[in-house]
Amino acid sequence: MSGGLAALLDDIAALAKLAAASIDDVGLAAGKASTKALGVVVDDTAVTPRYVEGLLAKRELPIIKKIAIGSLRNKILFILPVALLLSQFAPWAMTPLLMVGGAYLCFEGAEKVFEALGGGHHQARPAESAEGSGPAVGTPEHEAKVVSGAVRTDFILSAEIMAISLAEVASEPFLSRTVILIVVAIAITILVYGVVALIVKMDDVGLHLAGRKSPRAQRFGRGLVKAMPHVMRVLSTVGIAAMLWVGGHIILSGVNTLGWHAPYELLHHAEEAVHHVPGIGGMLAWLVDTVASAIVGLIVGFVIVGVMHLIPKRKLDQAKSHTEDAGDVPSRDHDHESAETAAAGPVDELKHPSEEPEKTQET
Repeated sequence: MSGGLAALLDDIAALAKLAAASIDDVGLAAGKASTKALGVVVDDTAVTPRYVEGLLAKRELPIIKKIAIGSLRNKILFILPVALLLSQFAPWAMTPLLMVGGAYLCFEGAEKVFEALGGGHHQARPAESAEGSGPAVGTPEHEAKVVSGAVRTDFILSAEIMAISLAEVASEPFLSRTVILIVVAIAITILVYGVVALIVKMDDVGLHLAGRKSPRAQRFGRGLVKAMPHVMRVLSTVGIAAMLWVGGHIILSGVNTLGWHAPYELLHHAEEAVHHVPGIGGMLAWLVDTVASAIVGLIVGFVIVGVMHLIPKRKLDQAKSHTEDAGDVPSRDHDHESAETAAAGPVDELKHPSEEPEKTQET
């Protein structure tokens, strides 16, 4: 009896060790997958605070909470099942889909660079609405609109995060993939919106400290308030660079997987050339990969930006030409009517004299 109990306890201990090892493996895999998606995470963190600009301070955290819940719902209920089914039954489709997402990141990053160079106009912030249109700021309808817009934008970024993460664990068994991606979804959502909440409330923290009696606290609070716009600009710049880097790297890896090896091999040779530099070889290799990927991302992005900007311009020109053509028709009709009036004029003048004698005879 005691021997059987000891054996059972040994089995339980072995299972516990196996479970702990599995948890460690899942944690390592989730960490690796999350690291690859870092560029999109940084961009998501930089974009989201704009949605609560101009809103009441007491409603900022509740709105961020609603956006975070919507983001988690996007990842787990919609994106994850589709990604897992594709990876299980159509794994060949993952590389093209990932490249499409990478191209979108390149487009987003290049468009922001294009705008910064004065080639375009920044879109209005989602929290802004035209005067006289849409619900008033601070109303439940306005908050619902803000949350809805933020969740829609998050869907694209979340899809890219999950796709990048899935590509890193594609060789894992189906169940392990599922658990790892759920862990990634939860961890990244908490990370992104935790940082967003901290950034959004940092101004309030600074104002609170600036109102304290301590001169040191006042200086720190004022410095915090002044620093936040610079922090947001730096975060936005890092987000743009990260999008170009991640998008370009996805494109390079994708074309290599699909059979065009030359660009990726060229990058690999460049990394090998600096990898053996004593002390800083690893950092230089990473820097070469990052810069080259960002350049590729910028080129691909500018091509897409050019196409996306030329197509609307062409449609606008066509619409303008149609409008001008349509505007010529009334003028021709007007000329025709004028001609008819001019032709009818003498007839009226001939009629009037003939009518007057009749009136005279009657009189």
